[in-house]
Amino acid sequence: MDAVRVAGVFIGKAEELGGGLCSAIDKKPVTQRLWLWPQGLGSDEQGDPRFHGGPERAVHHYPAEHYAYWRQRYPHLAWPTPAFGENLSTTGLTERNVCIGDLFHWGGALLQVSQPRSPCYRLSRRWTLPELPQQVQDSGRCGWFYRVLQPGFVSVDDGIELVQRSYPGLTVARAMQQFYHDPLDRAGLRLLLDCPALSARWRDIAARRLASHQVEDWSARLSGLPLEGKRA
Repeated sequence: MDAVRVAGVFIGKAEELGGGLCSAIDKKPVTQRLWLWPQGLGSDEQGDPRFHGGPERAVHHYPAEHYAYWRQRYPHLAWPTPAFGENLSTTGLTERNVCIGDLFHWGGALLQVSQPRSPCYRLSRRWTLPELPQQVQDSGRCGWFYRVLQPGFVSVDDGIELVQRSYPGLTVARAMQQFYHDPLDRAGLRLLLDCPALSARWRDIAARRLASHQVEDWSARLSGLPLEGKRA
């Protein structure tokens, strides 16, 4: 694994995007220490807690390396970090060298990789690119989420270090390949189902696919629904 450098730490407030849609995807950089607890990073908010945040998606990590790809694909956009709503940006860690269940020390906190990120239509709303969520998913440049096993103070000046790897056969990239690109491959579904460190949501979906031989409809997540994300 290459040397890892924390490039940025970001939090955001839930805001209206228009039409009643609420999102906290437009996060801002912070340099001060923040308390990282099982529900998330400092005062970071989620626009719709039904689908975002929670103990198994407490921190979103997006590799800074991916920005070169998006700037080349869409050169008319500057793509400033955090363009993808991430909480943590680094160099040296990508989906190909991080595994589900990996334990990382970051500052005073202990984190565990819980699942890849499932891109949703809020990305398209933010950047006025209807095809962006599908492209993020197809490219595998999704990033991943952590659960927080030990709360603690963290900051952009703290290093992040891999301290344990229990499932070397299931990289984040492989999990995405099985989930998105080979969604009915039974061996791949069993691989996901048999990994206790993978989030309950992803394992439940794998179990349903094995039982039904069908893939759930992704259109609501990728394209959006009229009422999703609206405040009550």
